[in-house]
Amino acid sequence: KGSAQQKKVGLLSGGERNRVHMARLLKDGGNVLLLDEPTNDLDVETLRALEDALVDFAGCAVVISHDRFFLDRICTHMLAFEGDSHVEWFEGNFEDYEEDKKRRLGADAMEPKRLKHKKFTR
Repeated sequence: KGSAQQKKVGLLSGGERNRVHMARLLKDGGNVLLLDEPTNDLDVETLRALEDALVDFAGCAVVISHDRFFLDRICTHMLAFEGDSHVEWFEGNFEDYEEDKKRRLGADAMEPKRLKHKKFTR
């Protein structure tokens, strides 16, 4: 916005530079996007633009995120790592997944639990 549009990328802040790279990536396209916590440090306007771009993206986007609201808006399929080395494949958004998890595992499954780490063996 404003004078920032005329700055060279090297003079932008880290967040501004990340937005430029994300915009370029989404504009240039591709078949697969790998996004690790893409909503971190985004303002609301940029977050909405990212959501819209991902919804319109014709390829496959693999997104790792703890942002449940973001996942609810963009996901069509999920791999959920539920603990004890169990991975659940689910077709639908995050809200649908949580309803399915509650149905499969009961209401207690929705409560956070302290993980017990297994001993590392060779």
